[in-house]
Amino acid sequence: MTSTPHVTIRDLDTAECEAVLARHHVGRIAFSFKDRVDIQPISYVFEGEWLSCRTEPGTKLETLHHSPWVAFEVDEANGPYDWQSVVIRGTVYLMPEGSPDHAATVAAIRRVAPLAFTDADPTPFRNVVFRVYPREMTGRGASSGPRSGDGSPTTHA
Repeated sequence: MTSTPHVTIRDLDTAECEAVLARHHVGRIAFSFKDRVDIQPISYVFEGEWLSCRTEPGTKLETLHHSPWVAFEVDEANGPYDWQSVVIRGTVYLMPEGSPDHAATVAAIRRVAPLAFTDADPTPFRNVVFRVYPREMTGRGASSGPRSGDGSPTTHA
């Protein structure tokens, strides 16, 4: 019998989506304003029900002031048929400096990047923090495995 690949694609449940988000700290944020759509990499921390992010003043921030609705994606790939992807659609909330929410967001970011917002910060120009509240979270995953010569999936104990 010859073994041919078998790929299973399925939806991820909420716990699986949250686990993927928690394992990673770089994703892509997509945003739009009028007739322009953009997507950029961004570092983040996922805790509880929030994505905590930091950025610098500029075009992205100006756009988010006018249009705070975003999509965010993070992927985990081990091969072309073995991957997981999580997409969030949500709203950006800027955290005003000096507020308890700002302090909580900075603390979350510092758990992953301890030098952030210190004198040794390698990116001190990224001094604006915001959170994304996921209004919708979906995930998909693919996994591959051998299929026996008769077409039935091979099981592993």
